[in-house]
Amino acid sequence: MEHASAAAVVDALGMVTGWSDGARRLTGYPAEEAVGLPVRALLAEDPSPDAMAARAGTVVVRHRDGTRVALPLRACEVLGPDGSPGGFVITTEQPGGAEPTLAGQAFQQASLSMSVFDPQQRCLRLNDAACQVMGMPEEALLGRSLPETLEDADYNRGFHRHVREVAETGEPVHYESYTRAPSGNRHHAWNIEMWPVRNALDEVVGVALAAFDSTEQHWARRRLALLNEAADAIGTTLDVVRTAEELVSLVVPRFADFVSVDLLEWVLGPDEPPSAMPQDVVLRRVAHGSAHEGTPEAAVRLGALDVYPPYSPPARALREGRAVLGMAGEPSFDRWVRERNARAPAGRPYREGTHSMLAVPLKARGITLGVAVTVRIAAADPYVPDDAALAEELASRAAVCIDNSRRFARERTTALALQHSLLPKGLPGQAAVEVAHRYLPCGSLAGIGGDWFDVIPLSGSRVALVVGDVVGHGITSSATMGRLCTAVRTLADVDLPPDELLTHLDDLVTHLAAHDGDDDVAELGATCLYAVYDPVSRRLSLAAAGHPPPALVLPDGTAELVPVTAGPPLGVGGLPFEATEVELPEGAVVALYTDGLIEDRDRDIDHATDELCRALTAPAGSLDALCDTVLKAVLPEEPGDDVALLLARTRALGTDQVATWDITPDPARVADARQAATMQLTAWGLEEAAFVTELVVSELVTNAIRYGAPPIQLRLIRDRTLICEVSDGSSTSPHLRRAHAYDEGGRGLLLVAQLTQRWGSRQTGSGKTIWAEQPLPPQ
Repeated sequence: MEHASAAAVVDALGMVTGWSDGARRLTGYPAEEAVGLPVRALLAEDPSPDAMAARAGTVVVRHRDGTRVALPLRACEVLGPDGSPGGFVITTEQPGGAEPTLAGQAFQQASLSMSVFDPQQRCLRLNDAACQVMGMPEEALLGRSLPETLEDADYNRGFHRHVREVAETGEPVHYESYTRAPSGNRHHAWNIEMWPVRNALDEVVGVALAAFDSTEQHWARRRLALLNEAADAIGTTLDVVRTAEELVSLVVPRFADFVSVDLLEWVLGPDEPPSAMPQDVVLRRVAHGSAHEGTPEAAVRLGALDVYPPYSPPARALREGRAVLGMAGEPSFDRWVRERNARAPAGRPYREGTHSMLAVPLKARGITLGVAVTVRIAAADPYVPDDAALAEELASRAAVCIDNSRRFARERTTALALQHSLLPKGLPGQAAVEVAHRYLPCGSLAGIGGDWFDVIPLSGSRVALVVGDVVGHGITSSATMGRLCTAVRTLADVDLPPDELLTHLDDLVTHLAAHDGDDDVAELGATCLYAVYDPVSRRLSLAAAGHPPPALVLPDGTAELVPVTAGPPLGVGGLPFEATEVELPEGAVVALYTDGLIEDRDRDIDHATDELCRALTAPAGSLDALCDTVLKAVLPEEPGDDVALLLARTRALGTDQVATWDITPDPARVADARQAATMQLTAWGLEEAAFVTELVVSELVTNAIRYGAPPIQLRLIRDRTLICEVSDGSSTSPHLRRAHAYDEGGRGLLLVAQLTQRWGSRQTGSGKTIWAEQPLPPQ
């Protein structure tokens, strides 16, 4: 008994016959009072049947001062000389005393929280770690049931249920929980193992448990899960504000009770980043959120500017370029909270209990974009350095997405501005067609495309209608579109037929692709439709390079696609283009468009073109209104490409506006040509233009007779201008030259160029036509 903390001897009649000093210390009874008493007089309640049968267990003893003391007792039977029962030696260990055995010491000193309960869930034994978790010494817990020692909460009721389950079923239980420890406010993650303790008869006489505090591992897993989720949840769009909102949604309420995202003003505009951070940082609130509806904790409303003073954690985070952890009690933190309360007193009740915050700079590619602030108010655990590392990682991912959005917005704005600068601002005046147009830039992540259109006045009151589409998106496509648009205007000025013009344009695209490197060949591919309408003959000549055919609406209301050979896209090279010619009645509407209007991944192109033809026949007060009707009816709900639409209603020049004469190739007939032209001008009431017109007719007809070939024809057209045309059978084009002082000729075309508004020549199927335009005299 030398190792026992306390011992008592009880005879066969249940009377105390021996009492150790340790027993006195535990119960308060000295030996002279205890010896001779029946042992039941020292008990506060009868031992359980299981303890009686096992001669071991927790017994509640009445202390001399009246208090109850639960002691783990063990009874050892003593035999008399004849082998008959002579009584019992009852021993116990003093709670909190030193363990006499190595196994006991290992149990007591284990880093795991370990404890033992009897089948009635009363505490029999706890080690030091368990006492620390419970926040009470072992002697205060021994003999008490679980409901007495734990607060009535869901997680504690679950713990009690598991202990009871093991005691009743005899099956071990393993589970994990995340609960607040009884000894404090912090939540802990526990990995708990419970198993039954059996006696020699295989009966369950107790429940043992070991609880491993896996809080560190738990938070590491949660941080990793949050980072993994951030990869998918942040940056789903190329919108700066939406990206900030996604960051807020991700961290509330799992990581913070309140979050705000503020960006520097230049991030939301076209400005470049400043060279240095100013002393008082001005930011714009783009997103915030909390567990409460309406985010009453916010002292700054969305879209408003806020100035962070230098002492504040957000300003320090921006200045130092790292996460700043603020805790309640720190002067700068408390001052910042007071400033928030003073600024927005209505939200003060929701800020009560704010105990920690993290201010994290949003940095991407070495540029600071703003700051994210996370605050914990209701959460029991304050932020720790590991949380700061996680916040920096989340902020870094969000910052890269915000910077990508900013760069995309800037490139999109630049590409759109470039494209708008290259598209016609106002269509040039001409009488051949009435036009209306629409251009809708793509709203997808791919960026602005390379769609374009143009209306180009040609000689002889004709007009060229052009629509095209460059492969790809972004500034490169817009720049390529500009090149092609300029090239088409240049080639149109030469008055080439549509098929020849596309052939030259195809050579240009192939040349550009070859000089821009192999990787960009595909990006320089393009489609184009080029059409020329002559209001005199009412004929439309057109050719396509991989472009959708135009739609035609006749005056009777019928609509159809013009049967045109699509041809290869520009940039393929080596393949011919075919021209198509159709005669149109006056008032017909020709619709030119890019593929973004009819093509979509989820739509049949034939069905889309049928919708286009139906939409073009809808009643509309004007061509502009018809443009809107077509877009509303045909355009996909979410267009994946730019859309250009050009509508042209044809006009015709009547016989009263055109006069034509066949000229005999005889110099003597030049005077007759002048006289016929003068008479026609008189009939039109344009006598004031007679002098210049006579001179132009004389020079052009003379040159045709002298240098050209029959047949020769003179034509006058009265349109917005007065046009004089002379055609002959020669394909040789004239050119201006400087005549020397004593030359007899060479001055005719120079005079024509000086006296008229513009002049030029074009090739025809039978030769060439020289033309000159002069303004009509004021009426």
